[in-house]
Amino acid sequence: MKKIFLIILSILLFSCNKKNSEKIFIAKAYVDKAKTDTTGSSFYYFNLAKNLYFDAKDSVEAARSLVNMAIIQESKGDYYGSIETSLEANRCLEKKQDSLSRRILASSFNNMAICSSYLYNFDETIKFYKKAIQYSDDTENKYMYYNNLGAALITLGKYADAQKNIQLSLSTKDSLKYAMFINNMARAKNYEDKSYNPLPEFYKALKIRERIGKDENSSYAALSNYFFYIDKSKALYYANKMLNTARKNSSSEDQLQALQKIINLDPENYLKYFEQFQALNDSVQVSRSKAKNQFATIRYDVEKKNADNQKLKADNSKKGNNILILLIALVLAFITLLWYRKRQISLKQENEIKLKNDQLRISKKVHDVVANGIYQVMTKIENQENFDKEKALDELEFVYEKSRDISYEKTDPENEIKDWKEKISNLIASFKNERTETYTVGNESDIWSGISTSTFEDIYQVIRELLVNMKKHSQASRVVFKFERINNLIKIQYTDDGIGIPGGMVYKNGLTNTGTRIDAIRGEIIFDNKSEKGLKVNISFPVS
Repeated sequence: MKKIFLIILSILLFSCNKKNSEKIFIAKAYVDKAKTDTTGSSFYYFNLAKNLYFDAKDSVEAARSLVNMAIIQESKGDYYGSIETSLEANRCLEKKQDSLSRRILASSFNNMAICSSYLYNFDETIKFYKKAIQYSDDTENKYMYYNNLGAALITLGKYADAQKNIQLSLSTKDSLKYAMFINNMARAKNYEDKSYNPLPEFYKALKIRERIGKDENSSYAALSNYFFYIDKSKALYYANKMLNTARKNSSSEDQLQALQKIINLDPENYLKYFEQFQALNDSVQVSRSKAKNQFATIRYDVEKKNADNQKLKADNSKKGNNILILLIALVLAFITLLWYRKRQISLKQENEIKLKNDQLRISKKVHDVVANGIYQVMTKIENQENFDKEKALDELEFVYEKSRDISYEKTDPENEIKDWKEKISNLIASFKNERTETYTVGNESDIWSGISTSTFEDIYQVIRELLVNMKKHSQASRVVFKFERINNLIKIQYTDDGIGIPGGMVYKNGLTNTGTRIDAIRGEIIFDNKSEKGLKVNISFPVS
């Protein structure tokens, strides 16, 4: 019967997994399309991928698509929309701790920080950059986040803090990033101390960027700003360099920044450049508005199509469910026919298992009570200087009586003795001889308060088995048992200075029953044989 249930469950799970696999496959295709798209439709494809990942219950990949969408929104000037999309991604990952989720979160917070800086919300900018650093486990990305945090701190006038963060980024192996970092470090130092000359770093950064052919405008902007109050002609020179490069790169943002500088530096041509600035600024604002509307429209259209598809799937699912219900009814009828026979076989097996368990329990008790008891008597005889034959015979007779009690399933009268402190102390002392010293620490009556008889008997047998194992194998000269009770938890530490036990031999060395007994009282036993010499065993178990 169980097998049939498993078959049905497997079929259903296989069907679900197959559907999810198909959705993930299509979603990956959309992601690849978004990454290679040159028509401006990347946002659309990432949005399609995101919805499919959500349908397939893959929240991590859905979040990654959302972050890519947010970055596209930021690049088009839709800063509020970008932050909103990043927040949606963060909600998908807030309970995740894997490295991929943390990397996506770091990228999301970095994007939110960039958007906040464009919105002049610098307190939020600082907070988000710190979050990005907290979640990042990629060294190069973390260098960038430290630099970005430093740049934001420069804007707030916190130049010393800015330098501390940028300093953490200077170990980068990326030449282009290094140029950015030293450029920002020079700015922070110059703002803090006007006597500091930042030009060597500025020119060094510019040389790296010109050699690579990228990001030269960041250097032109820094140089133009530096010369603004020192040398207007040089400031204007670098502002014009920035404008020409921005036009070549079709960078509207850089063109606007360059024009702002030129308007202030070239009063003779003020009107010409102001008109260019105004026309470009209007164009940028229109473009941003269109982008915002476009992103909102794309998301609405895709969500509407998904809703329509879901309704269609639900209608088709109803038809399919009727067939599935009929199939399940037939299977259940078949299961009912088999149930009675299976039940009879099960009852027979249960009786056989009960008989075997009874045999195993008696065998275990013979080992604990008779075998270990005889070994304890042998140890006492060995340790006695003057052999007392009568006493030894009495103790052997006592073991014999206990073995008879086992055969008749009688309660062990010794288990009714409540002076458990004395019983434990006597047990440990009985293994002391001229070659081995045994010590007991902390074995007070309060330790055993509230312990049930069966729990004590299990612990007693575990201690005796440790001692028997020590006597047979360890060659120890010093054995210590330390007892401790913390609230309702009892801890026992066994240590000896013997030869120890190899890691894989713990339960092949006469200690087979220890783990079983400790499990039975919901305790824990740890064998620590990694020290240079000897063995340490830590036992802990609850009082009730």
